[in-house]
Amino acid sequence: MDTEERGGNVKQTPLTNKHKALGARMVDYAGWEMPVQYAGLIEEHLTVRSKVGLFDLTHMGEFELTGPGALATLNSVTTNDPSSLAVGEIQYTCLTNEQGGIIDDILVYRTENGFLLVVNAANTAKDWDWIKGRLQPATELKDLTSDLALIAVQGPLSAPLVEETLGISVEDIKNYTFIETEYQGSPLLLSRTGYTGEDGFELYFPNAVAEQLWDDLMAKGQKHGVAPIGLGARDTLRLEMRMPLYGNDVWEETTPYEAGLGRFVKLDKGQFVGREVLQKQKEEGVGRRLIAFKMLEKGIPRQGYPLLNAEDEEIGVVTSGTHSPSLDQPIGMGYVKAEYAKAGTVITVQIRKRQAKAEIIKGRFLS
Repeated sequence: MDTEERGGNVKQTPLTNKHKALGARMVDYAGWEMPVQYAGLIEEHLTVRSKVGLFDLTHMGEFELTGPGALATLNSVTTNDPSSLAVGEIQYTCLTNEQGGIIDDILVYRTENGFLLVVNAANTAKDWDWIKGRLQPATELKDLTSDLALIAVQGPLSAPLVEETLGISVEDIKNYTFIETEYQGSPLLLSRTGYTGEDGFELYFPNAVAEQLWDDLMAKGQKHGVAPIGLGARDTLRLEMRMPLYGNDVWEETTPYEAGLGRFVKLDKGQFVGREVLQKQKEEGVGRRLIAFKMLEKGIPRQGYPLLNAEDEEIGVVTSGTHSPSLDQPIGMGYVKAEYAKAGTVITVQIRKRQAKAEIIKGRFLS
């Protein structure tokens, strides 16, 4: 176990010293000391959109679920259908509570031995307890979080960089699939996944080779314009692609149907936690919806700002907002009453003591 804890129980990744040497500004994120930015948020953001960036995501949680009861366990606690996965495939899904609320949004990897679950850093302990308490007979749950490092390589030039570094072809690795390979004699899981909307890969491997792999990627990536990327740019990148962030856009009081994640709910797969509530929402509709909007007037929407209708009545709240580096325009996401959620609707954002118009959009901010 190479992750360390220092004062205040803040954990460090095996790459912490690399980040500091690169001049990163470090912050406490979900109990981990993580880089929020290096050269600057806008520069890092645009590097990922045009070239390739490296992210240290070792703070994410990883669980291994194995045994004859693994599939039944996973099916009972998630909204998607894990039985549809072939070995080497990945699925986005939600853990839900009895009210249909989202405990976490996670990735499920179908391995030869069972399943690898990748969970959000802030929810690792909560997710562990939730799944552990619902294990079917003959099922083993193992926490791999402290044993694995995770680097994301993201951007249009990520494929050649990964190929050169690992000495393999990634042509047959399709989106949301993975292979198991090696790096310097250590096992490495390589998936074509990411949280930026660009082509990209996520690499899971033992802590012991983290620094060597990071240095290798940085060195081989110089001709591709590689740069280290912090959590700040990760947030603006995902927001431009309308990807929800747990704790901002989804939480335990929001359901998949409210959050626009209904395609990841398979009601016909059998019983799972929260199914009855979600079945009712599918049949009757929901009272609020998560929407995305572009500002029509000056002002940056921030989490918690009220959203108003034409009569200045409060109809919702901003959950995420920023100035989009790619569009050079303020953008945001938030919940509004369902009757106001149609694309093209003009709403008002209450920005402190003034108001600014915004328009609800359909789909992502970037095509």
